[in-house]
Amino acid sequence: MLGGYPQISPVDLRGSFLFLAKLHRQHPSPTTNHALPFPRGVDCGAGIGRVTAGLLSRVCEVVDVVEPVEKFAREVPGKEMVGAGAVGDVYVVGLEEWRPETGRYGLVWVQWCLGHLTDEQLVEYLERCKEAVTKGGWIVVKENLSTDKDGEDIFDEVDSSVTRTDGKFRELFARAGMRVVETELQRGFPRVLYPVRFYALRPEKA
Repeated sequence: MLGGYPQISPVDLRGSFLFLAKLHRQHPSPTTNHALPFPRGVDCGAGIGRVTAGLLSRVCEVVDVVEPVEKFAREVPGKEMVGAGAVGDVYVVGLEEWRPETGRYGLVWVQWCLGHLTDEQLVEYLERCKEAVTKGGWIVVKENLSTDKDGEDIFDEVDSSVTRTDGKFRELFARAGMRVVETELQRGFPRVLYPVRFYALRPEKA
């Protein structure tokens, strides 16, 4: 999902780490006895584990993986982790079918995969994630944004994916009972790529 620009991976990972550091600094969690900020996180749509190894292993003691393509999912446990975290459970299933345990995760990371869900599937997925996140935890969405001149979502007929507008994302988050606590654009990507935005979400009633 690097758009044919593998060289942006370090920029992507650094931007994500800085965003998480900002969340941790501005919204500190209650003091725990854990060495890393999150005892358990999950990488949704993990692919071969680039984000699992290069980012989430630095902030989570254990990282579960959700990836629908089995040959990709099999690669994740063998990857060398940049941080001290370890790979936990690997779920070979699509996000629309994943059923996480209640209160299991301090961090749910979702990057470059929501375009393969319909609006209804996305809302239902977030509703399940809302129950899976711990009190004080985060759901972080990092996705491309539509650049359509008329402010509409962009549909790709080749892979049947959708690139949504910022407004559409916010509408779907609200429908799922989530509020946007922090948001910002990823910096340092080539201008030929779609803009990429972070959304740090928490349940509306939390």
